[in-house]
Amino acid sequence: MEYVIEMLNIRKEFPGIVANDNITLQLKQGEIHALLGENGAGKSTLMNVLFGLYQPEQGEIKVNGKSVKITNPNIANDLGIGMVHQHFMLVDTFTVTENIILGKEPKSGGKIDIKKAEKEVREISDRYGLAVDPQAKISDISVGMQQRVEILKTLYRGAEILIFDEPTAVLTPQEIKELIEIMKTLIKEGKSIILITHKLKEIMEVCDRCTVIRKGKGIGTVDVAGTDVNELASLMVGREVTFSTEKTKAEPKEPVLEVSDLKVKDSRGVEVVRGLNLTVRAGEIVGIAGVDGNGQSELIEAITGLHKTSQGTIKLNGKEVQNNKPRKITESGLAHIPQDRHKHGLVLDFPIGENMVLQTYYQKPYSKTGIMNFKEVYKKASSLIGEYDVRTPSEYTLARALSGGNQQKAIIGREIDRNPDLLIAAQPTRGLDVGAIEFIHKRLIEQRDNNKAVLLVSFELDEIINVSDRIAVIYEGEIVAVVDPKETTEQELGLLMAGSKRKKEGESVNV
Repeated sequence: MEYVIEMLNIRKEFPGIVANDNITLQLKQGEIHALLGENGAGKSTLMNVLFGLYQPEQGEIKVNGKSVKITNPNIANDLGIGMVHQHFMLVDTFTVTENIILGKEPKSGGKIDIKKAEKEVREISDRYGLAVDPQAKISDISVGMQQRVEILKTLYRGAEILIFDEPTAVLTPQEIKELIEIMKTLIKEGKSIILITHKLKEIMEVCDRCTVIRKGKGIGTVDVAGTDVNELASLMVGREVTFSTEKTKAEPKEPVLEVSDLKVKDSRGVEVVRGLNLTVRAGEIVGIAGVDGNGQSELIEAITGLHKTSQGTIKLNGKEVQNNKPRKITESGLAHIPQDRHKHGLVLDFPIGENMVLQTYYQKPYSKTGIMNFKEVYKKASSLIGEYDVRTPSEYTLARALSGGNQQKAIIGREIDRNPDLLIAAQPTRGLDVGAIEFIHKRLIEQRDNNKAVLLVSFELDEIINVSDRIAVIYEGEIVAVVDPKETTEQELGLLMAGSKRKKEGESVNV
């Protein structure tokens, strides 16, 4: 069998941790090959070795049967290997074309020939059905479009083998469907793809074979056609995983969050939350379902004090908190798991231990007369790391060195530990594996069962249906429907999210 890529017995170590322990992965020509594993299992590390960002301690890499040494990404590019990173490597203020040609600029008479570059970018975009505007500025396009720019970047450099690192982690359901079609087109054009993921549905839909790694060790490779999600899940985490969330019937009590006639403008002054009304009571989880860009982000930012409101009231435990400072709102009993953990959840260059007290560092016992008591900080961090199964070499490890799932568990531990009356969870399981998702869902339900109010905002409709007690559908900045998750379907929610029909609680919709 001729493989286009062979990674044989790869070992990669970091101080205090073996990230890849004797792993083998073989990619056939023209296949989509999944690399499956829990957060922190070593998937991205293995692909960073293939892309030349890391050097392995032992093992061999072959490209088209020939042994190669890939000491940097330029060599990987020359060998036809391109990588679409989970966290995009784009310059916001540059155009699509300027980002794509960066470091490989076409020159004419000593100057960059931007017109020639734009023409090439447009041709590649059309060929693969990417529909990207070469002249658009990165800061003006959606996350899904930014990812297409990353794909174009690899194709512009002549990649025949594409590595996708968690490509659907930040996409809406519609963008995921479009990406899957793009991947199928790439395969038809003769490319080969390694897909790093832990979304089992996507593996079943699009992949030919799947290599599983667990805690840095290779578990094996399976044909996707001969397996199912349950087998893949248990191979990944080493135990059976429950996909349905077990919970008792909610017993809502008094209102904790009351949002009335709320209006919020975005950074351009355009009204994106338009007279929104919402109540979340103690002892219930209210899920907000909606297509990205319908005012969810601005709603959360208004409640948490990160965004000014132009009209309406936000009450927390009966007291108005709109336009208060974030710390004051936090101290009133609110906790927030932000949708972008890197921008708003963590200080990536601080140790994970110090990130565990970002909301409380100025309080006793962590601070005395303005001086930090680091002994208490790290004592607390150590206990939360144990309780929330945050896999890290130590509490002194920098937050950026942890996998996405472990960063998320750290944030959730920090927020829940403060015992809030209202927990806002925005995309709490984005980019996480089934084991971590199961863990987080249990924690959200525990909060509800402890008579707390939980507001869950998610693009994952199965998560919204599984975890919520009531579902509020948001469309163009308004709550247009409130439905019972036991009496709805993903299809009905999808139609409501597209603004097909407004309905009040208790009414039925003919789908």
